[in-house]
Amino acid sequence: MNGIADARMVEVSAAVLLRESGGSPEFLLARRPEGKVYAGYWEFPGGKVEPGETFREALGRELREELGIDVRRAWPWVVREFTYPHATVRLKFFRVTAWRGEIRPIEHSGLAWLKAGGPAGVSPILPANGPILRALELPPVYALTHAEEAGIDAELRRLETALDTGLRLVQARDKTLSPEDRVRLAEGAMARLRPYPDARLLINDDEALARSVGAHGVHLSSLRLAQIGRRPGFAWVAASCHTSADLARAAELGLDFAVLGPVLPTLTHPGSAGIGWEAFARLIEISPLPVYALGGLRQEMLETAREHGAQGIALMRGWG
Repeated sequence: MNGIADARMVEVSAAVLLRESGGSPEFLLARRPEGKVYAGYWEFPGGKVEPGETFREALGRELREELGIDVRRAWPWVVREFTYPHATVRLKFFRVTAWRGEIRPIEHSGLAWLKAGGPAGVSPILPANGPILRALELPPVYALTHAEEAGIDAELRRLETALDTGLRLVQARDKTLSPEDRVRLAEGAMARLRPYPDARLLINDDEALARSVGAHGVHLSSLRLAQIGRRPGFAWVAASCHTSADLARAAELGLDFAVLGPVLPTLTHPGSAGIGWEAFARLIEISPLPVYALGGLRQEMLETAREHGAQGIALMRGWG
């Protein structure tokens, strides 16, 4: 996406300004002023991409004009399209984590900092921004269990330690365990997540197991993603993707997020070089879903992943 005008829709850059408050992330919403379409509605700040501008350039200009700040760090994120009665818009969202200057409501009638994952706190919110509030609940690290290598008891101990230090999103992945051992792993994982109300467990490809242990959702393999006709009935549904077609299918089904890889060579697939960061960024450039990078990654690569548009990183090793 290069910011060139599209006659079929209005191209918009939107900013999700993020700050830490009491150890929890907060984001900024702004209220549209009187005299504008949808006056009084709350939205993420930003505006239309002008001819010749990139989305990133438009973001910087709009935040100077609307809030009086200069953006210092912005990570490309998701793209959402929405049809209003007056126009169809394509919004390219950026997560903005550093800026210079004091935020002021220059072109808005109000500003509000809200806690990610908490109640909306303000209303009404522009309909196009609703899915973004959902995506803001996702943490930066998605942990995949690997009890096949370490053993179930050791994996559950690893999970317990990681939850205590902030891990909040887990997939019970181990596909080659016996059915009985998969149940033991899933039940043990749920028992360890329960003390953390904001932690979530997804079960890999087994809806019956997910329901039986009270998991928060399911994670679909790419094969299962291609087979199903509708979104499974869980609060959270994700999928493993390897191609643009996979990503498109995940979006079509209305999933909550995707995992794309392998990005780098992995121990699991030693003969594969991985797609690399540039190909990863191209594949997710217009994704409406948050996408985690997977494959050969380490915790210290989180910033690199975000710079290339990822929600965060998915790890089988190195998360605890």
